[in-house]
Order: sequence, then C-alpha cells, then structure tokens
Amino acid sequence: MSPAARRILISVVAIVVVALGVGLWIIRGPGPLAFADGPKVALADYRGANPTGVPAALAQASLVERGAYLARAADCMACHTTKDGKEYAGGLGFKLPFGTLYSTNITPDKETGIGNYSDQDFLNAVHRGIRRDGVRLYPAMPFPSYTYMTDADALAIKAYLFSLAPVRASIPANTLIFPFNQRWSMIFWSALFNPDRRFEPDTSKSPEWNRGAYLTEALAHCGECHTPRNLAFALNNRQKFAGAVTAGWRAFNISSDKNTGVGAWGDDDLVSYLSIGHAPGHGTASGPMGEAVDHSLSHLAQQDVRAVVGYLRSVPAIVSPDLPATLAPPAPASHRDGGSTPDPRGKMVFEGACVSCHGWTGESPISPLATLTGAWAVNDPSATNVAQIVISGTKRHTSPGAISMPAFGSSHSDAEIAAVANYVTARFGAKGSKLTAQDVAELRKQAAE
Repeated sequence: MSPAARRILISVVAIVVVALGVGLWIIRGPGPLAFADGPKVALADYRGANPTGVPAALAQASLVERGAYLARAADCMACHTTKDGKEYAGGLGFKLPFGTLYSTNITPDKETGIGNYSDQDFLNAVHRGIRRDGVRLYPAMPFPSYTYMTDADALAIKAYLFSLAPVRASIPANTLIFPFNQRWSMIFWSALFNPDRRFEPDTSKSPEWNRGAYLTEALAHCGECHTPRNLAFALNNRQKFAGAVTAGWRAFNISSDKNTGVGAWGDDDLVSYLSIGHAPGHGTASGPMGEAVDHSLSHLAQQDVRAVVGYLRSVPAIVSPDLPATLAPPAPASHRDGGSTPDPRGKMVFEGACVSCHGWTGESPISPLATLTGAWAVNDPSATNVAQIVISGTKRHTSPGAISMPAFGSSHSDAEIAAVANYVTARFGAKGSKLTAQDVAELRKQAAE
C-alpha cells in the first residue's frame, strides 16, 4: 500500500471512529444528575448526613421495617401487582408498540417468584437488570434508575419482600415481536445506558438536596415516566422531566419551568399533590400518578416529601411547547356559553354524566377533588388524560373526603368519549382537543392491564 493510500485509509478510519463516538454520545446523552455539576464523592467519603436509607425516625427499626419503607419509596407494588391481584405477585401487562411485557412475581415463592434469589442475585437484578438465570431484563424494570440505590437499601427491600407470604403465580409469556424478543441484545443496551454505579452525593449541595436527589432518582425513579425517551427507549436527560406519555397516560412536565412545569407551584402545593394526590388549583392525580401517590409517595415521611420538592426546584426549566403558557380560568356558569364543539354529543354526555360532580364552571359543587379548573389534564390539547379518566375512572385513596369517578369505558363508545373529551378541553381548557374515535381506541390499547 502506497503512503498516500495508507494516509487516506487512516483518515477514513479516524472519521468513522469519530462519527461513531459522536453518534454514541448523542444517543447516550447525560446522566440524570449531570445538570448538577458540583463535585461528587463516594458515599463513604461524604461528610454530611447520609442521604440514603430511611428517615431518622426509622433509623432503629428492623431490617424488614426499613425495607418496607424503601419498597414503598421505590413503588415496587405498582408494577408488580395486578388489579384485584395478590400484592407483588406480578402479571401486570405493559402494552408497547412491539408487544406486551408482563411484570414478574417478586414474592418469595421458590417456583414462580424470587424465593431462590441470593443477595447477589437480587443486586444483579436491581442494579444490572440480570435475572438469577442470567437472562437480561427489559428496561420496563427501571434498573437504570435503581442502579443508583445502595446495596444496603436494595437488600433491605429484599428482606421485606422475603418476609411476605409466598404467592404461587405463573406469569403470562411476553408477546414481543422480533427483534425485540431477543433478550441477549440487552447486553449492548445496558452497556450504553446503565451506568451500574451507586449514588454519589454532591458536596456543593445541602444534605436535604442530596436526600431529595436520592429519593427522586434512585428510589421513586420519577424520570422513568416524566422524562422523554430516545430512539433506543432510554431516558433522554437532555429533556429531563419535560414530560412524556407512558402506558397511554401523559406524565406532565415537572421541571422548574414556571409556565408548563411546576416552577410556579408553591412548596405546599407540591407537598400536597405528592402526599395526597391533590393540590388546590392544580387538579387531582389519576392513572399511574394516582397509583404512585397511593402506593408510594403518600407513605413517605413529610421531610422526605419536602426533600423531593427541594430537588425538583433545582431541575433546569424545560418548556413543553404543546402546552399553553396560561391555564384557562373558570368557565361561564351558564350551560349555553363556552365549550362549543362540532360534535353535539360531547355536551350531551357531559350534561348527562359529568356536570353533577364537575359543575358548568369546572369548579365542583361537591368536592375540590372533582374541580377541573387549573388541572393540566383539561388544558392539554391532546386530551390524553381526560380520555383515559373517562375510560377508566379514578379514585383518590389518600385524600381527605376522597370521592371516586366511575369508569365510562364500557358504557360509552369511543366516539362518545372522544366527543366529551373534546368538549371538556374546549370548555375548561385553554385550547380544545380534536380527538377521534380512533384515537380513543388507541388509548385503550396502550393502558397497562
């Protein structure tokens, strides 16, 4: 090979290597805590109060009691329990564009659960997404977030799970299509997107901030729902907490943006929403967020909830361009004014099934929990959550004076649900939606079962 040809070959190889490196950097993106650019140290070298583990009130509790608190903080039940099923027995279906995944049984049953898992087996699953038999887990199990959990906390959760009664429950087979059913490919996915590293405190931040960061990122894994995903289905932390659609529901922007995020919310409003699933003037949690409140966030100590709020305040503002900068005020009191839509069935359904609880103004005459004014759901032009709430109903288990909204999915057609969702967003939101019956049919398919 001539010197000129050799130089050309070396140049081509160099260009390819650089292009691959840039491509991987773009796809991989920053980690969840990259926005906080202060110096990080290993937990053993941190001089402040330990941000991991349980609150001080539980410091002397048994390992199982501490594990129970941490399991709730990590919201294990939400994904590993079916409606009306045994707790932690798995079988919840997650509908994806390429098939359905079913959650595993994590009770200590030795045949169908995790009863044979050693401590190391459990850590491998939680931190690395590797089952006891060596098979790779899909990132529906949020191990890229749980990887920041300390070994001690993960093993406390294991102790709690092993204290439960074993449940013999076989799980349906996943129905993923090729090539997504090739679990071995997760080796490469994990190499790119799972750092397999534990939480490192930021020495430039307060102990409360570090506690909030640990709770939010390592345990509650808020980003798994509230952060958009890239083409590889990994979290795109360049748009951290900017909101995303998960399991057919919209998880709204929880960055510090004052218009489309939670930057303008008061601390007490955020604490209330996380603790009981409702904040005056901001609506009521439903769907997966409602479940997160019921099964997880409502069980946290108040100082932990406030630590999460403090951490959320520090997340850089990201604008959601499809959401209005200003929420709609209360609607007119007269049923003749506002909410005009081409399909008259929307108003007919609302008048017949909804107005008695929600009122014509959107300010409920029955309960603040049923007030629509100020809620992001009715101000979202996609009407995703409005339609899902109509389909599935909702109930707040944690709120004082909790009321339930019945499900209308079986009694009303897709066209009727689309019409009433369009009417609700037009009357009570900043911009009316344009859902079709086909859109509603697709939303039904996406919801977890």
